[in-house]
Amino acid sequence: MRALLLAAGVGLVATACAPADQFPSEPGKGVDVGFLPSERGLTDRTAGMIDLWNGSWLAALVVGVLVWGLTIWVVVAYRRRKDDPELPVQLRYHVPLELMYTVVPILMIGTLFFFSTRTTGEFQDTAAEPDLEIEVYGKQWSWDFNYLSEDVHSSGGQVALTGEVGVEETLPTLYLPVDETVEFTLRSRDVAHSFWIPAFLYKLDIIPGRTNTFQVTPQREGTFSGKCAELCGEFHSEMLFNVEVVDRAMFDEQMDELRAAGQTGRLGEELNRRYLVTDDNATEGSQD
Repeated sequence: MRALLLAAGVGLVATACAPADQFPSEPGKGVDVGFLPSERGLTDRTAGMIDLWNGSWLAALVVGVLVWGLTIWVVVAYRRRKDDPELPVQLRYHVPLELMYTVVPILMIGTLFFFSTRTTGEFQDTAAEPDLEIEVYGKQWSWDFNYLSEDVHSSGGQVALTGEVGVEETLPTLYLPVDETVEFTLRSRDVAHSFWIPAFLYKLDIIPGRTNTFQVTPQREGTFSGKCAELCGEFHSEMLFNVEVVDRAMFDEQMDELRAAGQTGRLGEELNRRYLVTDDNATEGSQD
């Protein structure tokens, strides 16, 4: 048993000291990014979330090794011997040990709470002056994007995912300029949705009758996937969109294409689902 524990300890130390090139940090790979579908520097806030994720797993691993190690040690060291018919000393309570069992978990939870609130607070901070304001409407089962700073919009329709090559290119596309702070305003046209770009490591619910906002600064160009992360009906799994982080020249070109197509102004609440409500507040139907 001791040999087994020693081998496990050596293995953990060897893993921690292994060369960094054995753990690639491509999106979705590598210990250094916690195997998350992102990378440090993708936005101004992904590094903080990766650190929180890795730190939480490291703390859980340390606690797990300690608890299992002590458990196995007690089982082995204090097992009943064949030539020992007597029971061990029975203790009804042990004040120092019980205090430790109370204080240590409180300290652990308090530490996790501190780092979690600090990281999520950075994601929810909207004090900066945004370079671009985008209003997002979630709807069954697509998205409307209002580029408020540019006074243009794009409206997506439901796309049937048939599995054929190229279908994903017909999904609504959200364009973002690299190295510019974007403020998202999230609203719903019907039911609860959730705006999620997995590579950005942050999602925010879209609740009917409520407006949520957050800011992010994309720092690397690329194509990413977005989706609804809240079960919103029959075709929830097809409520996807593409995200293109491009340079300012390409972004301006895309905005000019929307203007040329006549997609100017804002798609507002006039497109929201309307409910017919009787005097007793019972919903009898809806008008689209």
